[in-house]
Amino acid sequence: MLEEKISHQLTRPVGRPSKTKIKRFYEVFEYQAASWSKPRQVVAKIEWYPGDLFPRVGFVVTNLPMEPEWIIRFYNQRGTAEQHIKEGKNAITWTRLSCKRFCDNEVRLQLHALAYNLGVFLQGLDLPEEVADWSLTSIQSRLIKIGAKVVRHARKITFQLAEVAVSGYVFGRILAAIRALKPPPRPA
Repeated sequence: MLEEKISHQLTRPVGRPSKTKIKRFYEVFEYQAASWSKPRQVVAKIEWYPGDLFPRVGFVVTNLPMEPEWIIRFYNQRGTAEQHIKEGKNAITWTRLSCKRFCDNEVRLQLHALAYNLGVFLQGLDLPEEVADWSLTSIQSRLIKIGAKVVRHARKITFQLAEVAVSGYVFGRILAAIRALKPPPRPA
């Protein structure tokens, strides 16, 4: 039903399609579902990607009196924030505050927030391409919670890491990215 309102935008634009640029169109219209007491404003975003036969279409029902581009950007940012919250709940389990005393739970939540920030910091490093788009859950299970064996020889101690998730070469590149970090300047 919503696509009927924007049917004129769903036909391929005239002319040769761009090989690199995405064409975006926005439509604003009123719509009333059967269960709604009044019509509401709907913003449609129509995107034509290079090489695609059909457009990618998204709809947002809103009461914000702003430009359609601003509304779509606002809701995209909201969705991104919700993804971060979901990742914190799943990877860091920061909703698990099972202590009896409030101050104990407060400390536990602060430790969860620190762990989350460290994970986000790791994601922001110049990581190798193989691991650059990993989620916090992947970083946790493939880099932090991996098996290792300590081997002692006469003059050195080595850690033998399980190569289940990443190879030794990639792990070395990750450590090199961490080593390349510079400490913040000291206050004068």
